[in-house]
Amino acid sequence: MSEDLSEDFARLYLATPRLAEVEAFLPRLSAALAAAEVSSLLLRLETMAPSAAERAIRAVAGIAQPAGVALLIEGEPERVSRCGADGLHLSFDDKRLATAVKRLSPDFIVGVGGLATRDDAMRAGEAGADYLLFGDIGEADAPPTVDWTAARISWWAEIFNTPCVAWARSLAEIAPLSVAGAEFVLLAEAVWDDPRGPAEAIRDAARLAMEAAR
Repeated sequence: MSEDLSEDFARLYLATPRLAEVEAFLPRLSAALAAAEVSSLLLRLETMAPSAAERAIRAVAGIAQPAGVALLIEGEPERVSRCGADGLHLSFDDKRLATAVKRLSPDFIVGVGGLATRDDAMRAGEAGADYLLFGDIGEADAPPTVDWTAARISWWAEIFNTPCVAWARSLAEIAPLSVAGAEFVLLAEAVWDDPRGPAEAIRDAARLAMEAAR
């Protein structure tokens, strides 16, 4: 994830669909990353053999990193350095986060989602997470609304220094989440399911993020 947070507009953080294999997906990924500036990419894989997962990570890294995009993966900390990724994303768990921070920081990014409560968020920040993702789950695991996510982003950004990421479920959510104070906006299905194709969707997303900062 980019270290330069001086820009006043939210950077784009793209998450892949959950993939059972990556080869057929790589052209779509290349098109999206070439269309607009993307700060980071989260690779989400279905359960597969470790060797297959590592080949998939390396294939995606070969597209993302030359484009200046930080590649984050899910799984165990050891896989990050072994496969040449830039960081790890995990759902909040005190022990897993502590282990990841100990093994990966400061050389790699450690990001945390699955923050159902404000207490979870504060504990993750205190434990050394490099960013917090809001909007993947809501309170009591309820599906979050854009208003819920924006309120949580606004609370965090006003008080804490650790960067926050807001999950936008649609392109229309980019503006309110950016205005709420998100340093990064994560997009997934909003890009991949867009009937215009991922390149046009990510281009539109970048425009909306910049317009929200004006």
